[in-house]
Amino acid sequence: MFDKILIANRGEIACRIARTCRRLGVRTVAVYSEADRHAWHVALADEAHLLGAAPARESYLRGERIIDTALASGAEAIHPGYGFLSENADFAASCERAGITFIGPPSEAIRAMGSKSAAKRIMEQAGVPLVPGYHGEGQDADVLRQAAEAIGYPVLIKASLGGGGKGMRIVERPGDFAPALASARREALSAFGDDRVLVEKYLDRPRHIEVQVFADRHGNALHLFERDCSLQRRHQKVLEEAPAPGMTRERRREMGQAAVAAARAIGYTNAGTVEFIADATGAFYFMEMNTRLQVEHPVTEMISGQDLVEWQLRVAAGEPLPCTQDDLAINGHAIEARVYAEDPARDFLPSVGRISHLRLPEPSTHVRVDAGVRQGDEIAVYYDPMIAKLIVWDRDRPGALRRLRNALLDFQVVGVATNLQLLSAVAAHSAFAGGDLDTELIERHRRELMPETQPASDEILAIAVLAELMRIDAEGALVAADSQDPHSPWHSRNGWRLNEDNHHTLLFRDGEREVPVVAHYRRGHYLLELPGGPLAVTGELDAQGDMVVNLGGARRRASVVRKGEEITVMAGNSCHRLVLFDPLLQAMDQEAPAGTLNAPMPGTIIELLVKEGDAVERGAPLLILEAMKMEHTITAPGAGTIKAIRFAKGEQVREGMELITFEPADESNC
Repeated sequence: MFDKILIANRGEIACRIARTCRRLGVRTVAVYSEADRHAWHVALADEAHLLGAAPARESYLRGERIIDTALASGAEAIHPGYGFLSENADFAASCERAGITFIGPPSEAIRAMGSKSAAKRIMEQAGVPLVPGYHGEGQDADVLRQAAEAIGYPVLIKASLGGGGKGMRIVERPGDFAPALASARREALSAFGDDRVLVEKYLDRPRHIEVQVFADRHGNALHLFERDCSLQRRHQKVLEEAPAPGMTRERRREMGQAAVAAARAIGYTNAGTVEFIADATGAFYFMEMNTRLQVEHPVTEMISGQDLVEWQLRVAAGEPLPCTQDDLAINGHAIEARVYAEDPARDFLPSVGRISHLRLPEPSTHVRVDAGVRQGDEIAVYYDPMIAKLIVWDRDRPGALRRLRNALLDFQVVGVATNLQLLSAVAAHSAFAGGDLDTELIERHRRELMPETQPASDEILAIAVLAELMRIDAEGALVAADSQDPHSPWHSRNGWRLNEDNHHTLLFRDGEREVPVVAHYRRGHYLLELPGGPLAVTGELDAQGDMVVNLGGARRRASVVRKGEEITVMAGNSCHRLVLFDPLLQAMDQEAPAGTLNAPMPGTIIELLVKEGDAVERGAPLLILEAMKMEHTITAPGAGTIKAIRFAKGEQVREGMELITFEPADESNC
């Protein structure tokens, strides 16, 4: 076993690798960018070294700098995690030349599977079924368009390198092919440094099923069963589970054998994943092989009882696999939910900012949390916006679903938008519970899973008011303790106010509406005048600082976090943000003037699709903003004219900056 390794990654995977290393007595070296100077993975490692500026190309993608750091620190091996350099054959080869062990497959295996097109040709020769498509070397736009026409629409354009849904576009009609191809190429080049693509037939309601494989240097190879990764948004996984629902023993054997054969065909060693797509009949087709550990590997660990990172270290150190295929068995069912800093209501736009409050579910035999951030950490624009992975286990799928729903209730994040409510909605949905899975489930049930934001209920308002009154009361207690005159009205804590009766009026902004709530002080409780009528309330704080409230006789638990004037109320599946404000200060609020389009987040302008003076219709694409390795298209809010474009292609913008001055069309004569 190694004495010291360097972890060439960040976030939750770097933290997860560090924990296994600590258990094994292996010292760790972290690397970090300027943006990650205070990151958790830096704190967990035994030592840490700065790579460069925040952008990945100036830090985590600097392979030679990472190798030099490993040599200087005395690290014997480099674990690449996933993403960044994990599937970079040149980096693996550089490690080999430098005499440093790359904790992954040989560079030749990465190169063989690194191109989806080349991989599919290898699999075709090996007799593995493939989805009809074009996997050739010719990348001329006309060649690709003709291939799409020959395959028949709808088709799927996919980046030849990389994964994670980046560089992937579904094309329904011939007229959409050219812009989709250009967009896929740009995103692939940005994420993987290569803009080559392939074109495949798009299958209706497919399932995404992958098989975890492992091989050592002694000729041994096996699989650790399958994972179902069908629950996706924007071609990126949201929920994964193992084993796959509805999988028969015979189909599991066939897919496992095919996956192991694929690994053997390229002389594979260490951890890898063979990904298949399955249609409604159960037929499966090879998609790609990921030559690294996958984000969703914890569900495999939960049902197999194995630590796959430990396996990686031991195999890389030259040890044989710790068991045989016959030694492995499936125990129970596991589900992983990826918690992202993103806004599902805004087409999953990443959310950047500081995490002002973070509470994770309590770990147990049934619940595991792999987190990469702590309370107070920043979600930066430069990297993937994952906050943590929540993994649950039980003896069967219904039990695991119940664990998932309960654990999601205990997961709290304030400071950035998250997909927590979407995850809770999916976990409770009948289609998911029934195992009716495919890659379009979320989009098909979008209205149910992502309903329009509703106004704050009386219950939410009451909890917010009660939290504020308890804060005022606590401050009053401090004033009273400092008072030297027990008969002074300032010593009173019954809501006494000069020249007024004992009540308090609070004014909230809830979205676009303003909601006043009057709280009357009564002996032993408060009486609130809410939009739905009067309500008697009481409350207290428990040992964790949560509120235990009594709302008209109904007892509830809730968490309330105040950040400035913003109050976030978390109760059950609900997470609602309110702003407590003084109406006298309303005039000071600065809003963007009508007719402007502002940057929804920091990023880089990579394409301008209009010019000044252009007349556009509602929904017309105006420009493309790249942020967090993904492209985001800014569209026209209505019919109108482009009056001014404030930035040029290639320029960086901050959140809130005016991008375009837009003059709405005069609809008075319509």
